[in-house]
Amino acid sequence: MNKNEDSLVITFITGNQHKVKEAQGIFQKFDIELEHIDLGYPEIQGELADVSIFGGKDVARRLEKPIIVEDAGLFIRSLKWFPGTYSSYVQDTLGNSGILKLMDNVQDRYAEFRSVIGFATPKTEPKTFLGVVGGQIAHQEKGKHGFAYDPLFIPEGYDKTFGELTREEKNELSHRRRSLENFACWYKDL
Repeated sequence: MNKNEDSLVITFITGNQHKVKEAQGIFQKFDIELEHIDLGYPEIQGELADVSIFGGKDVARRLEKPIIVEDAGLFIRSLKWFPGTYSSYVQDTLGNSGILKLMDNVQDRYAEFRSVIGFATPKTEPKTFLGVVGGQIAHQEKGKHGFAYDPLFIPEGYDKTFGELTREEKNELSHRRRSLENFACWYKDL
């Protein structure tokens, strides 16, 4: 590990600046310094954990150092947990308006945002850390904060979408916060 006397360092592999900002805010609380590298990696089709493990192994081997990757998705119960692992593709093709169209006249609007952090080193088996937040799909897009499905998702206990919450408010309850904190607690104990 890249440990110095005062803090830990971890390399986060992502091309998504929103994820970087969210991770930086969360890791500050754990005195973990975030190094960011925008480097592509293969994303296999499968469960979130499978994607994180496969991509993490690839990047850790290529960079020859410990890294984390993150895969996340929106899982809607009434749509048989679609878009799930296809969330990014569905966002690019159908967008939020397409999801709302699929949800026309649907009573059960329960959904989950799920995030898996994959931690990998060049010489060890990867570990994964899950974070989940439940909520409802709104009837229309609301809010200009966040990204992707945030304007559609109302977390449990709230009457606002992730898109209406500030980054700080969202970080307090997001699926990514939960997976990042699960990882950070484990990483600090190494």
